Amino acid sequence: MKRGSLILLLLVVGVCGTLGEKVRFDSYRVYEVSIENDEQLQVLQYLEQFSDGYSFWESPVQTNMNLRIVVPPHKVGDFGEITERLQMKNTLMVQNLQELVDNEQPQRSKRAGFDWTSYHTLDEIYEWFVELVETYGSILTIESYGYSHEEREMKAIKLSKNTGNPGVFIESNIHAREWITSATVTWILNELLTSTDPAVQDLADNYDWYILPVVNPDGLAYTKDVNRMWRKNRYPHSILCYGVDMNRNFPGHWMEGGASSNPCSDTYAGPLPGSEIETQNVINYFLKYKDQVEIFLSFHSYGQYMLFPFGYEGAEKSERYYDWMDMAESAAIALSQRYETLYQFGTTSDVLYIASGSSPDWAHGEQGTPIALTYEFRDKGATGFILPAEQIIPNAQEVLDSLVAFFQTGKLLGYFQRSASAK
Repeated sequence: MKRGSLILLLLVVGVCGTLGEKVRFDSYRVYEVSIENDEQLQVLQYLEQFSDGYSFWESPVQTNMNLRIVVPPHKVGDFGEITERLQMKNTLMVQNLQELVDNEQPQRSKRAGFDWTSYHTLDEIYEWFVELVETYGSILTIESYGYSHEEREMKAIKLSKNTGNPGVFIESNIHAREWITSATVTWILNELLTSTDPAVQDLADNYDWYILPVVNPDGLAYTKDVNRMWRKNRYPHSILCYGVDMNRNFPGHWMEGGASSNPCSDTYAGPLPGSEIETQNVINYFLKYKDQVEIFLSFHSYGQYMLFPFGYEGAEKSERYYDWMDMAESAAIALSQRYETLYQFGTTSDVLYIASGSSPDWAHGEQGTPIALTYEFRDKGATGFILPAEQIIPNAQEVLDSLVAFFQTGKLLGYFQRSASAK
């Protein structure tokens, strides 16, 4: 190999980690910073896209937002100088990021069955699906809806007890590092199958559930094997930087704020709307059942929000906005009852930040799905994306509580009605 080619290869491996060496975060700190003016915003945007070492848990997309930035040990002094010069408010949230990673879940025996005391791999989730169908084959169906860039199969599971039921479409783990999302949706599926609670039985009996537990399988595998903090998929659009943020890649107001054209950014929206094979697979599977689906749910972490369309810059509110807010209020109250967890709710752009090209915006704005809702699960930043496994079940319990209330209020408002032919 020529010397120039070798140097380039080493550079690519250093940036992308493609050879599989596991990334460690010893003495990496996590700070929360407040963006209060344009100068602070511009500096943080530069650091995100061009500065070696820093990484962001939220992209700096606007003033009047808080975000968390991961600072490696060799940058702590520089970071202190930057924040002092810019008079940027900051709070140390995590002293040693590696400790969070090390303590995220207990050691598991390989003989242990599928449960919710730890986080699972894609293969383990799929194996559990097969076991479920062996028991509940009359109401469960596993459906393959394509393959990822790295040739991992993308599978959904459908739960249907009655014809004519309104459909609930759930997409999770679109961001690879958000492990709590696939853990929560599998727990909810298990409850729909086994719970004796009448309210949960009502959800199982009177709705069809289309569950896509991992829509970013390559990214999830990469977080397990290489870099726990990876967010995007793994397509190499750039020789230096891998991956597209699939939740900025959906058509309809694509690249209209809160997304990046830089392949090295965590919010890189891709070269074109719907460019990613995984995005295309989700779209095609959704379109297969579009006429039955009444609500599109997108599971994310973290921050404790319920977010509605729209997120793109300058968006007006949906005509259904006030219905959604009534449903969200009842859901947030129900969610808080068990563990006193508090959620905020509203549109993405109002409550969180500007973000275009998301799957819920596409489902409601482009496909006319009556309700589209993003959950941002626990917590508020103490552990962020690295939620300890001991919180899987509490998080899932309160989310299911909120869904029960959301659907009950929705029915009172005229949503979730069975088709006339099935009545």
